[in-house]
Amino acid sequence: MGRALVLNVTDAPLAVVSARRAVVLVLNEKAEVVRTNGAMFRSERLALEAPSVVRLRRFVHVPFRPHAPLTRRAVFARDEGRCQYCGGVAENLDHVVPRSRGGLHVWENVVAACRRCNAKKMDRTPEEAGFRLIRRPFAPSDGFRLTLGRVEPEWDEYLL
Repeated sequence: MGRALVLNVTDAPLAVVSARRAVVLVLNEKAEVVRTNGAMFRSERLALEAPSVVRLRRFVHVPFRPHAPLTRRAVFARDEGRCQYCGGVAENLDHVVPRSRGGLHVWENVVAACRRCNAKKMDRTPEEAGFRLIRRPFAPSDGFRLTLGRVEPEWDEYLL
């Protein structure tokens, strides 16, 4: 059925939920439909268009996070699904400075890598393995967009 973008009262994006969850929020009067995607939810007594964007009716306080959470999906999004050693299709995550050598699990030390490069590099630094990084890893500033995965076209105006 799809997904729906959840906005705070201030129109700030909060999360992405399943369309079914968005319908439940609307039916429980916790949210209002801003945009629909054309699909329909039907029951015995009700037919409702599937929401694509919903706005909560009450303000939700979200704690400030200086950086995006470090997740596999977010690293692949930051690195555009490409191996940072050879430019091929990435399948794994790699620690630039291996954890066994004191490398930390932080944005600045994790990159997307293909299986071949990851296996070839093993427990070595890129210099020791004869690799050069295409782009130095960094902590992204727009973490929410990275965690979304595929972005629906009707969400663009809310994800500025």
